[in-house]
Amino acid sequence: MVYTSIPLLESIKINILNPVITLLFAAALLYFLWGVFQLFSGEDSDEARIVGRRHMIWGVTGLFIMVAVYGILQIICNTIGCN
Repeated sequence: MVYTSIPLLESIKINILNPVITLLFAAALLYFLWGVFQLFSGEDSDEARIVGRRHMIWGVTGLFIMVAVYGILQIICNTIGCN
């Protein structure tokens, strides 16, 4: 069975979901990089290194979630027929 493209879902994906996912991916990347900066700039303070490491962990977690969301979105779109 061949599915036809659903224009409404396709336009929602292209105009709303993809930019939001890209924006959140960039925010998670910046959060990770801020953690790296804090880790290396606070070499003297144990507290600064702990906070930097925590930011790095949450940044990587956010990056993983955004990649997973994008993959799930692609699976759903391929299943229901939006390009």
